[in-house]
Amino acid sequence: MAPRHIAEAALAGLRQELTGEVFAPVDAGYDEARTIYNGMIDRRPALIAQCGTGADVARAVRFGREHELEIAVRGGGHSVAGMAVNDDGLVVDLRRMHGVVVDPEERTARVGGGATMSHLDRATQPHGLATTGGRASTTGVGGFTLGGGSGWLERKFGLACDNLVSAELVTADGTTVHTDADDDPELFWALHGGGGNFGVATSLTLRLHRLPVFSMVLLLFLPEKAGDALRAYRDLMEAAPDETGGALIYLTAPPEPFVPEHLVGRLVCATLVTYTGTEAEARETAGSLIALPHEAEVITEVPYADLQCMLDDPSGLRNYWSAEYLTGFPDDAVEVFRSLADTMPVPTASQHIMFPMGGAVAGGAKDYPLPWRTSPWAVHPFGVWENPAGDGRARGWVRGVRAAMRPWAIDSVYLNFIGFEGEERVVASFGERNYRRLAAVKARYDPDNVFRRNHNIRPELPVAV
Repeated sequence: MAPRHIAEAALAGLRQELTGEVFAPVDAGYDEARTIYNGMIDRRPALIAQCGTGADVARAVRFGREHELEIAVRGGGHSVAGMAVNDDGLVVDLRRMHGVVVDPEERTARVGGGATMSHLDRATQPHGLATTGGRASTTGVGGFTLGGGSGWLERKFGLACDNLVSAELVTADGTTVHTDADDDPELFWALHGGGGNFGVATSLTLRLHRLPVFSMVLLLFLPEKAGDALRAYRDLMEAAPDETGGALIYLTAPPEPFVPEHLVGRLVCATLVTYTGTEAEARETAGSLIALPHEAEVITEVPYADLQCMLDDPSGLRNYWSAEYLTGFPDDAVEVFRSLADTMPVPTASQHIMFPMGGAVAGGAKDYPLPWRTSPWAVHPFGVWENPAGDGRARGWVRGVRAAMRPWAIDSVYLNFIGFEGEERVVASFGERNYRRLAAVKARYDPDNVFRRNHNIRPELPVAV
């Protein structure tokens, strides 16, 4: 049965024309199809078009416009802010389009718009190749890359968008377009941080890099001894070679084999050093950290695709994230960051994270609309919990982290790390000049703002902020 504002014949036609599957609210499988990663989001679209090809996507977009349905685009990943689903609209679901074709000679991968990092990393690993991916295997490649793409390998290989070779999009009128550095370079520029504002990315081609060996140094510290670890980690990363990445993470210690029983369920401070090289090289680089008294350690060479799975959280938990990018991490900022861990909800899957930037991130193309890339440090309060009764506490903690770190923060932020925090923050994150340029591209490809369920760039010039 069709939703009341869509004729039965029209719905039947869409079902027949798509190689994928179409779900209406009365269909078996509809509830599973509408469920997303963030358990706080419970929306009921009029239709969900699970597309199998680029032609399916084009047909679905045209159908949505013909029937005046709000269109949401669902890639392969999280959509923590819930932008991938709507109420009473059409969801263009790309998850069936997850193929990855690796060309080891050219060192490229052609990636379907619904692929996750797991699809990409498992395809490239047998060739000893990789590119910058998210920090979880369940992240969607499309939204991640078009939003900029910050991950473990970024200090060595640059942001994910720095490795974008070309893209195919279905635009708001259902047309398929190709773009690269030579073919519509202005659209190509806009895809380096502008997200899904300009069309549905059905395929991305990414540059790959040699990664024959990858190593990690993971140390767990008691919170009361974490001050020395924070300062040592800061000093290490500010002098480390570009091969070095990682994070400093406060978290609830999980019941893993390497975690001592007395720590499980308690707040701990973890320092993670990743290294695009051997275990011996990683040990030498992280020697100052390893020398500090700590409770547990994992120091080993590990397949990069396996590391990508280590911080995966199960779907269905409640999520609220934000971030601030800093001008530096002086001792007073270290102390504030350390104290904020005391108010993190524990035990939950929440994480209080500090990422080192620099390296190829700061050294990448200055022209792209990503002012935050020059920041040396990023703070990412990552609220994840299970009980709705904890909503107020978790959200309050995330907002409190942002407020407390503002004295050292810049205005720009990696938008993939946050939900909707107002139009002014979107404009500030691109910078007003970049935003105006992005708005001009938006006006050319989506003048009616069909693709607005995102960190939206409106197709008119913004009010100055």
